[in-house]
Amino acid sequence: MNPTRTRIKICGIGRPEDAAAAAEAGADAIGLVFHPPAPRCVSLDRAREILAALPAFVTPVGLFVDAEARTIRDTANAIGLRHVQLNGNESPEHVAALAPLVVIKALRVERDKFGRTLGKWREGVESLRLTNLQGVVLETAGTGRAGGTGVANDWETVRRHIKSGDFAGLPPVIAAGGLTPETVAAVVRDIRPWAVDVSSGVEDAPGRKSADRIRSFVAAVRTADAD
Repeated sequence: MNPTRTRIKICGIGRPEDAAAAAEAGADAIGLVFHPPAPRCVSLDRAREILAALPAFVTPVGLFVDAEARTIRDTANAIGLRHVQLNGNESPEHVAALAPLVVIKALRVERDKFGRTLGKWREGVESLRLTNLQGVVLETAGTGRAGGTGVANDWETVRRHIKSGDFAGLPPVIAAGGLTPETVAAVVRDIRPWAVDVSSGVEDAPGRKSADRIRSFVAAVRTADAD
C-alpha cells in the first residue's frame, strides 16, 4: 500500500473554478456527485461546465449511491466519464455489471464488521474477476450520509486490518473520512494509502471549495510523502 507518491482526489466539486483550483494545486482527480439527496449533487449541465474547466491528466470521477447500472452508464456516457465511485450498498456483482467503467468502491469502516466486509470483497474480486475494480475508498461508518461528513474515520481499526493482512487481494486503498489539511499528513504517514480523498475538509461551505485549503491539503500530503 506504500506508493511513491500519494494520489489526491478532491471530491464534491460543484463549481468550475474549484475544479481549476484543484488541478492547479496538483490534485490527480476530482469527484462529481450524482446523488440527488446530497448537498453537493450536480446536474449534467453543471458537470459539463466543470469538466470544461478541467485540464488534461486530471481524472474526473462520478459518485453514485445505490444507482442502477443503467443510470450510471447513461450519466457516464452523457458527459464522457470513464471512472465512477460507488458509495452505497452496491455488491460485487454490481461492479462487474459496470465494466468496462473503472470503479472505486466505498467501504465503511465499521469496527465489528470491517473484517467481514473486506472478506466479502476479496471473494468477489477473485470469483468475479473484478478487473474494473481499481480502488477501495475507506469511508467513515455510522454517519448516515454518503461522504463529505467531516467525521474522522476509525484509523485504529484500519491499522489493525492492515497489520493482519486483510487488505491482501484487494485493489489499492484510498483513505477518506474527515481528512483536513491539518490531519491528512498523519494519516498518510501512518496508513500509507495509495490515495487520499477529501471533500468537506477543503470547503468554505458544502460544494464551495477553498483554493487556499486545497493548496494546504496538497502540500501536507507532499510533506508526508517526503517523510
